[in-house]
Amino acid sequence: MKKIAITIVLLAILVVLAAIGGYLMLSSALNQSLRLDAPETLDVTPGSTPARVLASLEQRDVLSRSQWIRRYWQWTTPDVVLQVGEYPLEPGMTAFDLLALLQRGAVLQRSVTLVEGWTFKQFRMALSRAERLQQTFADDIPAEQLMAELGLGDLHPEGQFFPDTYLYTLGMSDRDLLLRAHQRMQEVLAAEWEQRQDDLPIESAYEALILASIIERETGVPHERDEIAGVFVRRLRQGMRLQTDPTVIYGMGDQYQGRIGRANLREATPYNTYMIDGLPPTPIAMPGREAIHAALNPADGSSLYFVARGDGSHVFSDTLEEHNAAVRHYQIEQRAKDYRSSPAPTLPVDGGKP
Repeated sequence: MKKIAITIVLLAILVVLAAIGGYLMLSSALNQSLRLDAPETLDVTPGSTPARVLASLEQRDVLSRSQWIRRYWQWTTPDVVLQVGEYPLEPGMTAFDLLALLQRGAVLQRSVTLVEGWTFKQFRMALSRAERLQQTFADDIPAEQLMAELGLGDLHPEGQFFPDTYLYTLGMSDRDLLLRAHQRMQEVLAAEWEQRQDDLPIESAYEALILASIIERETGVPHERDEIAGVFVRRLRQGMRLQTDPTVIYGMGDQYQGRIGRANLREATPYNTYMIDGLPPTPIAMPGREAIHAALNPADGSSLYFVARGDGSHVFSDTLEEHNAAVRHYQIEQRAKDYRSSPAPTLPVDGGKP
């Protein structure tokens, strides 16, 4: 009996020692600092498991004793599934810090900004340059084919995507962001359409989108949007042509090289509002919410004309005589100076039709 008791005591001691040893090994594994000389990212791709991720870090000599770290994960959070994405790793982080990131799914979010007034072509260019955004569509794919592949049928792409800053994570694509931007535009347009003024010379939300795109391209000064909308709405009511340069420029496509001449104003294109009555057939850019709101809630007034001062703002006139005088002052007498009809463009600068 005495020998049995001694054996039991010895076994108990061994168990305790093993437990202490295991605890010390686990603690050492969890508290080890990651061997990093500079910040980097850890890519977790679809199908990854904690064991594979930790083993890959050990193979790269970022950490050691990965099997102990994996066991800790299994003991503490057996039901947590790894979230796909990029995880930021910093010098000084421990293996325990890494596990906390993985368990929280604290993936790195990147962003891409699609600017108000950009064309669909510029939107696509910005998406193609977005860091680590998966590219679904080839650069040379026609816009019509791209829209069909998005499931948007034969919609013209211009005006269909809301300008905003969009966040994305590793594994997301240009397709994902375009669909999100399209859905956002539909929501904003529907909400603004419900809040529109009565008796507008606009028959549909799509016509409002067309008008909003022209307003967006005409001014970079926020407080002028509703006043410019007022000019266009009064012109539409009176049967006057809109006669707005941005529509001419859009109709010129890649032929536009920074200037439009008299011949361009007389050129018969579907977008030349010097030659056509009413609105062009499609939007000419991606309008923001403020421009859409202005198109549906134009300012009251009597002005029918406006001319750019050269600083992005405009002079509004009620009569043709007043307007011609303003044109002579700002576009003829000031031509030799640093004249601009709108604020300087923001990259990417490639414009024109999609």
